[in-house]
Amino acid sequence: MPKEAHNTAAEHHENAAKSHRSAAEAHGRGDHAKGMEHSTQAQNNSKSAREKSDMAHSKSQTAKG
Repeated sequence: MPKEAHNTAAEHHENAAKSHRSAAEAHGRGDHAKGMEHSTQAQNNSKSAREKSDMAHSKSQTAKG
């Protein structure tokens, strides 16, 4: 189970990274409205990734003990 939780966390981190890259690309093109959209999505994905990472860590600690 902990491995699955870590894989889920990794997927959420990858989604956050993709959103950050999309935001940077949009800002680089001067499309700041779209960049802000992607930045907001990146922030939401980052928060979700953090929550999933914390959950995975907790499950790992429980499995060890």
